[in-house]
Amino acid sequence: MIAHPRAPAVVVVLLAFVASPTSLLKRLLLGRPFRSDRLQHTLLPKRIALPVFASDALSSVAYAPDEILLTLSIAGASAYFFSPWIALAVVVVMLTVVASYRQNVHAYPSGGGDYEVATVNLGPKFGVGVASALLVDYVLTVAVSVSSGVANLGSVVPFVATHKVLIAVSAVVLLSAVNLRGLRESGTAFAIPTYGFVIVMGGMLLTGLFRVFVLGDDLRAPSADLVIQAEHSVTGFALIFLLLRTFSSGAAALTGVEAISNGVPAFKAPKSRNAATTLLLLGSISVSMLVGIIWLARLTHLQFVEDPSLQIVSGPEGYVQKTVTTQLGETVFGSGSILLYVVAGMTALILFLAANTAFNGFPVLGSILAQDRYLPRQFHTRGDRLAFSNGIVFLAVFAIVLIVGFQAEVTRLIQLYIVGVFVSFTVSQAGMIRHWNRHLRTERDPEARRRMHRSRAINTFGAGLTGTVLVIVLITKFLLGAWIAIAAMAVIYVLMLGIRRHYDRIAVELTPPDEGRAVLPARNHAIVLVSKLHQPTLRAIAYARATRPDTLTAVTVNVDETDTRDLQAEWERREMAIPLTVIDSPYREITRPILDFVATARRKSPRDVVTVFIPEYVVGRWWENLLHNQSALRLKGRLLFEPGVMVVSVPWQLASTASKNLDRLDATLSRTPARGPRPSVPPLVSTPTGEGDQGDSTTTGSTRD
Repeated sequence: MIAHPRAPAVVVVLLAFVASPTSLLKRLLLGRPFRSDRLQHTLLPKRIALPVFASDALSSVAYAPDEILLTLSIAGASAYFFSPWIALAVVVVMLTVVASYRQNVHAYPSGGGDYEVATVNLGPKFGVGVASALLVDYVLTVAVSVSSGVANLGSVVPFVATHKVLIAVSAVVLLSAVNLRGLRESGTAFAIPTYGFVIVMGGMLLTGLFRVFVLGDDLRAPSADLVIQAEHSVTGFALIFLLLRTFSSGAAALTGVEAISNGVPAFKAPKSRNAATTLLLLGSISVSMLVGIIWLARLTHLQFVEDPSLQIVSGPEGYVQKTVTTQLGETVFGSGSILLYVVAGMTALILFLAANTAFNGFPVLGSILAQDRYLPRQFHTRGDRLAFSNGIVFLAVFAIVLIVGFQAEVTRLIQLYIVGVFVSFTVSQAGMIRHWNRHLRTERDPEARRRMHRSRAINTFGAGLTGTVLVIVLITKFLLGAWIAIAAMAVIYVLMLGIRRHYDRIAVELTPPDEGRAVLPARNHAIVLVSKLHQPTLRAIAYARATRPDTLTAVTVNVDETDTRDLQAEWERREMAIPLTVIDSPYREITRPILDFVATARRKSPRDVVTVFIPEYVVGRWWENLLHNQSALRLKGRLLFEPGVMVVSVPWQLASTASKNLDRLDATLSRTPARGPRPSVPPLVSTPTGEGDQGDSTTTGSTRD
């Protein structure tokens, strides 16, 4: 192309973008942002999905045995006889839940999990109830897992034991940062420690059982020779109640199973089959470790009590009770052994990372709920790294509140736990029964019907069993703290229904009519607000005239007689083309007189509209806003509530805006880094005085100084 000889030369200047310290810190912690088309690269294979979604269920074997033994200790050391049977009951429930959820992921692979199953089959209110239970349970998962990790690490590191709240909060913050980097990155970061925990625990259990049954060693835990007294005499019905309470505490091992059904979209194809396989692996590994720990604890005569200061009658001087896994590590590998520290460290690490299950499940569920208009829409948007950033931050904040409020005490937090997850288990399985019944009414293929009958039988047994466990949990844990979780679920349930009603009401208001076109206004009355006759006012008048309204007038409020007379004199001297209306204000108020004038102009005809032009100047420095009043902002905010009134801001950029870093402002407003230098924008509106734009508006200030 040949340039015209008179065409103005175009000079392209490439400017280097200098990121702000905040932007640099964000990029350092979270990494570079991902394009939306990179979403498929964050999908997980089974080897990564297992540690991402199953770390919670795998890690529960680190505190579920503790809860079983300490609850039984209320009846004395003899009650430990029931621990294998309690563990066996927990195993039966876990295998049932795993088998049931394998049906779920095949039937509902979209990632809605229990929420989708309940909504589709039982109705929206059941779905919201399940969602509220899961949201509470996810928060508790983070608080319990991290607090338990601190307790295990504190067993070998005294500093951690004395600063457990600080360490727990720091762990939650670190987990949030890792998850904000994106799903695949968090999965890779957690794969090695999760598999390391499985290997270390498996090695400890196999070594201990080998020494007992093959080498014939008499292994005795550090607490084996302690003399323990019962807190209460437990017989008859009290013993049954204690066993039920122990079972409900041990059932914490089931938490996290539902996360896979919520995270099916994160799996690589075939999604349902990979999710079902991961569920089976999760159940097999968890059951093996839970049974192994309880078995080895019985073989080594390990004792773990609820209140050592009261229950331990005689023991070593300065005895400090260690967690079950730490005691087993010391028994198998020896006190002071490097392998003991490996066991304690890996147990603490997996418990910290177990919270990652919630960090992956909570944001996805929040996004689905936001899409269905039960949560604010901000939960549905992805951040720079294609993670649901708002959900991650929300989860972290509330988990920290619980950790601080309960001082990172696992025994206190565990009482709030598992109520929500068994609510979702039970309702979900009831929904699956209705799902299979509905499909059986239309399915004619014999082989498909056999599969459906088998799946329905599994879900029916699962619903009955998890419903029974839920009743046991409510009876045994209600007064111990479960009522707090139930109250939180109720509050979230009501809140989500309220949000949905709000969005539905707004949608109805904004829906255009089916027939007929929008009624055009009969006339447009334009009003330009004037305080002084300066360049911002001239620009506003010029722009108002360019819109060609039916009537046009300038309005000023008389709050000072001298200023008003000077304005009128200047108006006449310049021979302005439009009239100036002066509104008297005896009490020096600005907003109310203008509102009354606008209302009067519109009352003449309901089909008329009034367009109010407000000249404003734009300052470039934050402190300049402190030197000018904000009457324009107040006027705009109030005029927006007036029906039939349009508000137009006409900006005038002051010289200080030339130094404003607009690239940094763009990055801040869009939460993404600027892609290149900001081009200069030519003025769109010419004015009588010939002024031009100097930049985009940032912070507005009134022309009334």
